[in-house]
Amino acid sequence: MEATTAQANELERRIDLSIAIADVEKEMEPRLKRMGRNMKVPGFRPGKVPFAMVKQQYGDQARHEVLSEQLDRAFGTAVTEQKLLVAGYPRLEPKATESTTHIEFTAVFEVYPEFVPGDLSAAEIERPLLEVGAAEIEKTLDILRKQRVRYDNAERGAEKEDRVVIDFTGKKDGVAFAGGSATDYPFVLGQGMMLPDFETAVEGCKAGESKTFDLTFPEDYHAKDLAGQTVQFEITVKQVQAPRLPEIDADFAKQMGVADGDVEKMRAEVEANLKREVKRRIEARLKDQVMDALLKANPIAIPNALVDMEIQRLMQAARQDMEQRGMKAKDMPLQPEWFAENAKRRVTLGLILAEVVKTENLQAKPEQVRAMVEDMAASYEQPEEVIRWYYAQPQRLSDVEGVAIESNVVEWVLGKAKVTDKAVAFDELMSQQQQ
Repeated sequence: MEATTAQANELERRIDLSIAIADVEKEMEPRLKRMGRNMKVPGFRPGKVPFAMVKQQYGDQARHEVLSEQLDRAFGTAVTEQKLLVAGYPRLEPKATESTTHIEFTAVFEVYPEFVPGDLSAAEIERPLLEVGAAEIEKTLDILRKQRVRYDNAERGAEKEDRVVIDFTGKKDGVAFAGGSATDYPFVLGQGMMLPDFETAVEGCKAGESKTFDLTFPEDYHAKDLAGQTVQFEITVKQVQAPRLPEIDADFAKQMGVADGDVEKMRAEVEANLKREVKRRIEARLKDQVMDALLKANPIAIPNALVDMEIQRLMQAARQDMEQRGMKAKDMPLQPEWFAENAKRRVTLGLILAEVVKTENLQAKPEQVRAMVEDMAASYEQPEEVIRWYYAQPQRLSDVEGVAIESNVVEWVLGKAKVTDKAVAFDELMSQQQQ
């Protein structure tokens, strides 16, 4: 068994493996004898089948198994001796050879990149600042009230925030077009469910009124045959309902989970939850900037094998998400290229973070993990039960450890980069999309 190495590109490696045919044949005999013990042939008792018949039946299978095992051993020995950290799995290519004593292969594989974490002193990061006060609490309560809104019939023209139910028919050049008609269609004015000009036309109409108006679709409208086109809509308003927000009283407090209806207790819980959410969103925004800074400071090559594996993982997660939403994943064929960019970023960050954590000794400490678990549990009615749940299984705790490690990396980067504090508006922070 011999091995030689050649480098094809930055991360790809090639190792030539040579396996002696005599060694394969030597290992085949005891393997075939073991196979023969369970071989059933009419006229022979189990274990008494002639060796020649066993070899004829299982010879190819045994040779393949022995050769695979010897190649695995040869490859493992070669990469260990050369201290290569293999990424993914090797591809074995048979070599054309005239040798009658050896079988030769080339193992093609990739290795993990070796690098020193880059300098972050020039990185610029803005740290959002927001203090939660009375105004933010009132805005949050207002949002909670709107989430529990009820609607009452209104004997007046429709206004913004009203819920309307309409019939409508859209025609282009006098002919109804696909997707332009509906019956008993409900929507709330001002929420952007319909085009702005359409909503403007509905405003002021009372229940029972009909109206005809022209509407020009935007140039970038998703239906290309309608983009930039002027059509005519006929609408009949069947119902106008005004919103009725709940009062902030004992009943509202009970809806919010405060059993005794204590409004002040509810406000205190809303404030505590809001502060946690603001803290989480600020940390998420900081983390995004830190990860971008790490990527910019560490332009490393990454193994394609790891990217391909991550693409498959993301695709599987997407299928599971679709199934949970009641969709049939098989009805929507996913394309690997849809996930390629995200997979490349995730793999690159994973390699960079692993090196930074190892180099700077940023592993999660038990007390840090405990504090995070307690913080997450604090928003539940029985925090102790949540804490016990996390500590009941190592996998649950490892997820928290991953978050703790990321937090350590963020703090480390903030200590190296140029950080400036910048006040952020409450509405802006709370409306930003969270990943």
